[in-house]
Amino acid sequence: MMFFASLLGKLSLDAIPRDAITLGGVISMLVVGLGAAAALLYFKKVGWLWREWLTSLDHKKIGIMYLVVAGLMLLRGLADVLLLRAQQATASGSDGIMDSYHFQQIFSAHGTIMIFFVAMGFIFAMINLVLPQMLGSRDVAFPFLNSVSFWLFAAGMMLVNVSLIIGEFSAAGWLAYPPLSELAYSPGVGIDYWIWALQIAGVGSLMSGINFLVTIFKMRAPGMKLMQMPIFAWSVMGSMMLVIFAFPILTATLALLALDRTLGMHFFTSDGGGNAMMYVNLIWAWGHPEVYILVLPAFGVFSEVVATFSRKRLFGYTSMVWAIGAITFLSFIVWLHHFFTMGAGADVNAFFGIMTMIIAVPTGVKVFNWLFTMYRGRILFATPMLWFMGFIVTFTIGGVAGVVMAVPPADFQLHNSLFLVAHFHTMIIGGVLFGMFAGVSYWFPKVFGFKLNERLGRYAFYNWIIGFTLAFTPLYILGLMGATRRLDHYDASLGWQWLFIVAAVGVAFVLAGVGFQLLQLAYSIWKRDENRVDGDPWNARTLEWATSSPSPEYNFARLPAVSSRDAFWEAKQHKQAVASGPYSAIHLPKNSGVGPIIGAFAFVAGFAIVWHIWWLTVIGLLGVIGSVIVRSTFDDTERTISADRLKKLDLEGGTA
Repeated sequence: MMFFASLLGKLSLDAIPRDAITLGGVISMLVVGLGAAAALLYFKKVGWLWREWLTSLDHKKIGIMYLVVAGLMLLRGLADVLLLRAQQATASGSDGIMDSYHFQQIFSAHGTIMIFFVAMGFIFAMINLVLPQMLGSRDVAFPFLNSVSFWLFAAGMMLVNVSLIIGEFSAAGWLAYPPLSELAYSPGVGIDYWIWALQIAGVGSLMSGINFLVTIFKMRAPGMKLMQMPIFAWSVMGSMMLVIFAFPILTATLALLALDRTLGMHFFTSDGGGNAMMYVNLIWAWGHPEVYILVLPAFGVFSEVVATFSRKRLFGYTSMVWAIGAITFLSFIVWLHHFFTMGAGADVNAFFGIMTMIIAVPTGVKVFNWLFTMYRGRILFATPMLWFMGFIVTFTIGGVAGVVMAVPPADFQLHNSLFLVAHFHTMIIGGVLFGMFAGVSYWFPKVFGFKLNERLGRYAFYNWIIGFTLAFTPLYILGLMGATRRLDHYDASLGWQWLFIVAAVGVAFVLAGVGFQLLQLAYSIWKRDENRVDGDPWNARTLEWATSSPSPEYNFARLPAVSSRDAFWEAKQHKQAVASGPYSAIHLPKNSGVGPIIGAFAFVAGFAIVWHIWWLTVIGLLGVIGSVIVRSTFDDTERTISADRLKKLDLEGGTA
């Protein structure tokens, strides 16, 4: 018995949670998962799912899978925040509905899930779905790498969710500062789950950054110069540059923390000769570029949306490009504003405060360019445009709050308060999530061949904007009154409870908004035959709308030739097709099961390291290495579509 126990490392029956809230979450996850599996088995779709989706190297299908995972994680993140707000609304002079340790785990899981597996998932979904078509390319530069990136992302997501079923999650916040995240203060497996979920998903993100950047530089349509690319492509370029430079910092930082916890090293333990502030510098040297990794693609989405629905060319294209470049550069020299209170001195604080104010300038340039694009335009307030309008209001408010906190003396008062929490959520929800919602509704007919219901989309937007306002305006006020982040109970004499109740009501409106989005999707699928579209239902400007809806696997039967910034728009005005080259044979990679196998082995390795099951760790790592070798040796296959076949398919509007 002792021998078998040693094989399982730290894993035992005690790892199964027993509190009611966690068990409720576990049961709901199992019901959904088992229900989906039963449906696949009943309708005999398991083989179809594997062949057509899970093993696909088509960037559009990979984008849809990112979209599905990010959507599911959005529901998980919202469930977490509902529990957090319920606790704060009921914890005035009492313990509330949960204990402090459980609250801190939910707090940490919410931040981790929303940043790494919702926001990152949505931006990679958008990039996969439209970037190659926008560039006039048939695919991304490295289709197999694209598949591996997704499955590493999915493996990290699974580790976060498994912590709900076996063990616990980090209670040290979503960035796990030492010394709280060191072994002495967090002896459980929660921090380890956090480390390896982010480490595995982060490697996938780095691979995606390389893939998309090479796609932009090497896969553009014939004749398309950099200054002829759509702004969305420029925003992706800036974001992916940040990924390539910032994510290795995260990888190294997590590795050092893992060495501290697993092998007894002392990179961040002060009593062992380490320095906890080194961790804080490193994590924010990644963390602040991460904010712009998320928001730059959203800026690109808004640039396409506002031009289309204002029926005008985007105002100030060149200044928008330079603004993206300035944001990309400046995002690396503002990280210290996250910890002005560390005692670095007036000179250091002044420099980073000034840099923080300066980075607001190119962001302001973009806002004014969008507003000038709308000026005297024939504006159509369709759902994507409503999300843009909501973004303008919320993002401007959040930006002003950010400039206030860029002043070090003000930050000494506001640091670590709910004012900061409200500011961060205003930027990420108002910027990133609203941007992704605008992108989904804008490109949905291009991806799926039918439009989303506009009325339900409007209802979703109105609930989101009302809920957002109610949820975070009280947090600004509470922060000014001294309420700190991670606050799970407080004295009744402070008079804060009514504000927390208002915030909880705001979350209820947000949940209603998500409900309308789910209803919108279900209703639109039901009525899809009545809302079929082909081509360009929005009268858009960019090249991806030149293809059929949904696009064939190869995107373009003939690669388009681009000679101007708005080649597609100009061709439409003259009622001509986009100029294209001759038909020629194309080579498409065959589907490969190696990507999901690599993701499965990475998950096994991560889980095994968390529980110190070293023999299983070795199996997982060898499985990853072996899968890569097998792929490179035996599985690098393609299928060819001849020029004659391609011409026939193009004329028929069919697929290969």
